[in-house]
Amino acid sequence: MNEWSPTASPAALEQRAGLLAAARAFFAERDVLEVETPVLGAHATTDTFIDSLQEQRTGYWLRTSPEHHMKRLLAAGAPDIYQIGKVFRAGERGARHEPEFTMAEWYRRGFDLDTMIAETCEFIATLANTVGAEPGAVEVHDFSELCRKTTCCDPGSANADDWLTVARQHPGCDPTLLERLRADTGACIDFVTSHVVYPALPDNGLQVVRDYPADQAMLARLHPERPDVAERFEVFYRGIELANGFRELQDATEQRRRFAADNARRRVAGLPNVDIDERLLAALAAGLPDCSGVAVGIDRVLMTAGRYESISDTISFPAGC
Repeated sequence: MNEWSPTASPAALEQRAGLLAAARAFFAERDVLEVETPVLGAHATTDTFIDSLQEQRTGYWLRTSPEHHMKRLLAAGAPDIYQIGKVFRAGERGARHEPEFTMAEWYRRGFDLDTMIAETCEFIATLANTVGAEPGAVEVHDFSELCRKTTCCDPGSANADDWLTVARQHPGCDPTLLERLRADTGACIDFVTSHVVYPALPDNGLQVVRDYPADQAMLARLHPERPDVAERFEVFYRGIELANGFRELQDATEQRRRFAADNARRRVAGLPNVDIDERLLAALAAGLPDCSGVAVGIDRVLMTAGRYESISDTISFPAGC
């Protein structure tokens, strides 16, 4: 292949176009409004596991997700909305990762978590069908039960040393990383789930993991009857994460506390402090409607459904090419 050539074949580009058309048709059939929000924003993400990219001249940040702006639209009275667009994350490159990738994100007013899970799986199956793939049955797993089954560690009660023991046995855990994991139990659990728990999921059908511990809620609300559990889910297909969804948190005070907790974890990890998005907090205080939201990686759906070896096989040119 010439160094100027695209990494996606003409057939893959046709599949991608068909998949994007099917995505927009899916939402049109359900009267979900397509919106566009800025790619450049005033804030980086506070998430300790996601690195934002900054545009140097303006100082603005390339979005890692359109979530904050979309929630501000909802708080201002927008109906059910969706967006398909580019998002950016630093330090992510490999067979399953690109620093620039395409995400479909949508929000449904009045949807509980079960309804959102069902629609997300239907969306992924619809897109997979455009390239002749049949994802098969949906299997649902409780996060804590899955951890106990694969590691004998319980996120709700296991000692931090138990998670460290599992992490230490993984070949990808070098001494430097081990020191960070020792200082941050949450990071240790995230490493073990990413490298041990999720790879143990069945390789057939859509695999849904739900009901994460409260300390992994991210921007999800806690279950009103089970405050130790977050109303959050992820969807995997052929061993690859495709979707991350929430019953959305509406409490501005709790969201502020979580942003502060993120920054505290960033300090422990030696990462820079991130300014809190006050506009999002003001929108939550003004009144975010009861809703659920989800983000789906379009490139990964095509990669798994089309059985491509690398995400670069699904895009015209990888970042920097």
